[in-house]
Amino acid sequence: MRREGEPRIRPFPERGGLAPMSKTTPATLALARAGIVFEIVAYDYDPHARRIGLQAAEAIGVLPRQVLKTLMAAVDGKPVCVVVPSDAEVSMKKLAVAFGGKSAAMMKPSDAERLTGYKVGGISPFGQRKPVPMAIDERALQEERVFINGGRRGLQILLKPADAQAALKARAASLAA
Repeated sequence: MRREGEPRIRPFPERGGLAPMSKTTPATLALARAGIVFEIVAYDYDPHARRIGLQAAEAIGVLPRQVLKTLMAAVDGKPVCVVVPSDAEVSMKKLAVAFGGKSAAMMKPSDAERLTGYKVGGISPFGQRKPVPMAIDERALQEERVFINGGRRGLQILLKPADAQAALKARAASLAA
């Protein structure tokens, strides 16, 4: 029997008769090169979901705080990447402070896609086209394992949050509003 917060993992389900989703992305390749232990979990992505991270948590069958969302922002005009629990909102003031800046703003989706090489809904902090400073919300580090986007819509990577932080060289900070 599955306990609350334990994933309902269905690795690479057949999707309406289509071939299974590829598990190789720049994100998975970057983690493999870094020697990070991870699992890949596919889920049914809903392109109409209002909050993608919450929809992923529901589809996988875990608590929203266990699914981390990847957000691209700018601090004092310079790009940064932020990883926070899907049930949290980022405080722009805390984000600016975390990177030693004065102001922060979310990046336009088109700019985030161009910078990372990923599509919105599939942006991963791992294997981005251009490396940028990273931060992970300190609450995420309290979880045993977390899910982070694997670089494709409907694909999550399950790993220890400390491993994610190490692979990203991310600073831990209080980022939630």
